[in-house]
Amino acid sequence: MRTTTLGPCGPVGRIGLGCMGMSAGYDPASRDDENSVRIIHRAIELGVNLIDTADVYGPFVNEELVGRAIRGHRDEIVLATKAGLVYAGDGPYDEVAPERNGRPEYIRQAIDASLRRLGIDHIDLWQLHRIDPAVPVEETWGAMAEAVIDGKVSALGLCEVSVEDLRRAQQVHPVVAVQSELSLWTREPLAEVLPYCAENGITFIAFCPLGRGFLTGRFRSAADLNAGDARRGLPRFQEEAIRANRTIVERIAEIGADYGATPGQVALAWLLARGPNVVPIPGTTADGHLKENVAADAIALDADALAALDALPQPTGSRY
Repeated sequence: MRTTTLGPCGPVGRIGLGCMGMSAGYDPASRDDENSVRIIHRAIELGVNLIDTADVYGPFVNEELVGRAIRGHRDEIVLATKAGLVYAGDGPYDEVAPERNGRPEYIRQAIDASLRRLGIDHIDLWQLHRIDPAVPVEETWGAMAEAVIDGKVSALGLCEVSVEDLRRAQQVHPVVAVQSELSLWTREPLAEVLPYCAENGITFIAFCPLGRGFLTGRFRSAADLNAGDARRGLPRFQEEAIRANRTIVERIAEIGADYGATPGQVALAWLLARGPNVVPIPGTTADGHLKENVAADAIALDADALAALDALPQPTGSRY
């Protein structure tokens, strides 16, 4: 697999692995930790070395799962996790929105808690999951920078931020990575954030690069989602929206046919063509899908294909 450089973390494969869906976010009934450990091991074998998790996934259990999977493989991976979202509800995880917490005293506790759950003494990339509007970003970022000074973290990243947020944080400590949703049906970062990252040597980590699975062509109706799947509550996965958005996937599939590629591979290849600093992190719990995702790195879309993909319509329905 081709690589790019993630600041002091060193080289990472152009395609990483997002681990949230192994523990939370979609269908809790399908959780299978043994299989997820196998998938992480298989990803490493295939050259995927950026493994991404967060303390709020589960909450906490995804970090524990990843920690278990990377034992004996620590030197083979670049480990990324996050802090700044706190699950404080009484209901099921997928039904209660987490709260933002960027207070320095919380951040200092969060790094030590993540290290314990992961079973390691050092995190490669530590990311602020969301900026807390009640706390100046400089204060939160300063507390995170302390973890770098203390040797607990190699580099810091921000998630879902504006260029102004980035500039403010950079005045305190370097921003090595930005993680935001980016895909053929979520393109907002293309306008300002992605160009800023390219100009400033910041790696852009694209989460949900396959549109939460929709861009693979897997879903033709809401009935294709299990009863407990959290995507049933998202606007783009409502029945009327699914019917409308299928036309996007059909066009992607037509382009893929010219390359012997699946719709999902085309969606990933489009992202990789955005620039050498872009690293999509598709999640999966299936070996076949994992191999398919990794193989997308070898697909070079020509100018006509990229132009056709750029011209795709916006999806029906908002992200959340």
